Amino acid sequence: MFEGMKKHAKTALLSTLVAGTSLSFMSEANANEVKTQPSSYRTVTEIEDWGAAITKVIVDLGKPVPKDSVSKDTFEVHVSRSDRRLANLFLEEGNRNVTNAYVADKNGTPAVKTGKYAVLEMQIGPDISLGSAINYDWAGSGYNDWNENKYTITQQKDIETPAGTISGLVVDTFQGGVRELVDDFSTGKATYDDITLTYADYTPAKDIGKNPLIIWLHGAGEGGTDPTIPISGNKAANFASEEIQSYFNGAYVLAPQTPTFWMDGFTGFGDGTSKYEDALISLIKDYVANNKDIDQDRIYIGGDSNGGYMTMLMIRDYPEYFAAAFPTCEALKDTLITDENIENIKNLPIWFVHAKTDNVVPADQYVVPTYNRLIEAGAKDVHLSLFDKVVDTSGLYQNADGIPYEYHGHWSWIYVYNNDVVKTIDGKTVSLMEWLANQSLKK
Repeated sequence: MFEGMKKHAKTALLSTLVAGTSLSFMSEANANEVKTQPSSYRTVTEIEDWGAAITKVIVDLGKPVPKDSVSKDTFEVHVSRSDRRLANLFLEEGNRNVTNAYVADKNGTPAVKTGKYAVLEMQIGPDISLGSAINYDWAGSGYNDWNENKYTITQQKDIETPAGTISGLVVDTFQGGVRELVDDFSTGKATYDDITLTYADYTPAKDIGKNPLIIWLHGAGEGGTDPTIPISGNKAANFASEEIQSYFNGAYVLAPQTPTFWMDGFTGFGDGTSKYEDALISLIKDYVANNKDIDQDRIYIGGDSNGGYMTMLMIRDYPEYFAAAFPTCEALKDTLITDENIENIKNLPIWFVHAKTDNVVPADQYVVPTYNRLIEAGAKDVHLSLFDKVVDTSGLYQNADGIPYEYHGHWSWIYVYNNDVVKTIDGKTVSLMEWLANQSLKK
């Protein structure tokens, strides 16, 4: 009996010691776990060759952490995409592939020693729809629009700091985002005879000289009433990039937007007229009048597809107003262009861009015969860059066999935005933007 009592006493003592030790460990663990305030995230959107893509999320960790304390495996990033215009709002969901991660400041600049934020860079590509910030409603409105992207960032690995361990973060509170280049544009609208056009515009840094104006007319998918879409649905925002601006020593950029299509004519779609033409020229002239430092001898106009159609109408009807034009995959049928039209525009510098694989606007029905007629009429500064096909020129996107990724043949505007249109003129190799910047009515 006594031996049994001693045995139970030892067991009780041992249990007490174990429990005490466990509590000690738990207290120590709790002491080393850093409590953080509710976390949030912001997004970074960049305009790629195929459109707008969310390339990064910037996560507020709540506490400063060492610069090397996060890796691409620290967090899992899940996104759910939806489009408010659709009957079924849901588009898709899934995990984004994190390709790089680093500690940073609030603006996403990599930290020198410590930072309170983690930047998670994610894989993007022309076929990776999870990264898209825009949805094309091909079956409904026929327009692009910003879609809603709900992110949930879940911590997978502990973050060690001198103050303790950060663990178990689940971040799903969105605190806004930035859209690179797009946010450098302002937006506005103007009404003429009951027709309202919206527009996005970029203003260069003020200097003592005059600045040229680049006018870009959007394609069919960018109509509507949100003027950020014409510069984001494809890469027109790039006209505000440092590279392209450098050719002009700073240029204004005006991107008007029609509520429907530039090709909406008075008797039918693409009939050689546009019910928006009078409003558009009024908008352009008012914009020039309101920005006194625009060089009126250096106003350039271009556009793609539906916007290329409108470009052709504008230079046809106002050939003395523009210093040069760069219609891209233009959609004005050659049969709608008269010999008198050809005579009126043959002295205007024009650089056409198109692709042989364009089955939306076949080159042999549109640009090729028009270009040939201009040359036969004696045009001296009219050019045609007719690409075999439209392929990635960045080197970032390839097929499995290493061949550059091929885009739809209608997308020849990609070459324009990236200034990949090059030709030898008068013995000198020049790019489209270099040629454009050199055009003036004074010439």
